[in-house]
Amino acid sequence: MTTIKEKFRSLDNEQLQRLTVLLALILLCIFFAFKSPYFLSADNFLLIITQTAVTGITAYGMVFVIISQAVDLSIGSTIAVAGVACAMMISAGIPLPLAILFCILLGAVIGVINGFCVSKMGLPPFVATLGMQMVLRGLALVVTDASPVYVTNSDFFKKIAQGKLFGVIQFPAIYLVVLGIISAFILKKTVIGRHIYAVGSNEDAAKLSGINTAKIRMFAYSYSGIMAAIAGIVLAARVNSGQPTIATGYECNAIAASVIGGASMTGGHGTVSGTILGALVMGILLNGLNLMSVSQNWQTVITGLVVIGAVYMDKLRNAKSGS
Repeated sequence: MTTIKEKFRSLDNEQLQRLTVLLALILLCIFFAFKSPYFLSADNFLLIITQTAVTGITAYGMVFVIISQAVDLSIGSTIAVAGVACAMMISAGIPLPLAILFCILLGAVIGVINGFCVSKMGLPPFVATLGMQMVLRGLALVVTDASPVYVTNSDFFKKIAQGKLFGVIQFPAIYLVVLGIISAFILKKTVIGRHIYAVGSNEDAAKLSGINTAKIRMFAYSYSGIMAAIAGIVLAARVNSGQPTIATGYECNAIAASVIGGASMTGGHGTVSGTILGALVMGILLNGLNLMSVSQNWQTVITGLVVIGAVYMDKLRNAKSGS
């Protein structure tokens, strides 16, 4: 009969990481349950899932980029641009499906440009995507004159985020699950997914084996752009408007969720299942802080500390595995 210690030793690094994150989730739930009587309510848990949806969806795209040994700092601005574009198109009378399709394609184009700057122009991912972040945020402010774009001619638009399946499960939770399944399938069951891991693990070896590393990295960035655009549409539908200043700092939440879930900033490691657990950690943390009436400013401070801590833990994991 195997002992508990032997079972732990039989776990690989990814399984152990997911187990650690799951334990962190349980501890957070216990802590906030004692701090607020509302935390364990069914309505609050549904709210957590809904709030986690945007972080989770953007983290799906971010983990693709991180696995390929890069980073995408333009996610927050892509969310804003997609939301503004969708709201403006619907307000102009363009059918909702066409507006959504256009915004998704817009996200893909933004990602391809990021990937081109990194893989073809040789710019560091941090610099390229930071520049894109500033360009997109500026464009969102310019085209809207820094004012929200309210949607008043479509009742169905807000149902994208506020509608419920069977009157219980809000649609964003369904998007989170469906997009998670699609993302996991791409990473684990397709050739391009295996190539993303190969590029992140050793780009030179990937080139020698015949992998077009530039195309793989552009795919990773385009997928990140698509996920950010979808998140932007959902977020705009939640507030029934396109907000040019929305989603500032959301890239930090996506990075934290990915790294907490086991993705390595050095590339080559990461899973979708770990990412969703990391997104839930961030969602429960922020929800609990809201219930404790912690100000938004302090929540930003705590989020930054979580990002630093998550990246530092990633460094320790890499050092341990390297030794």
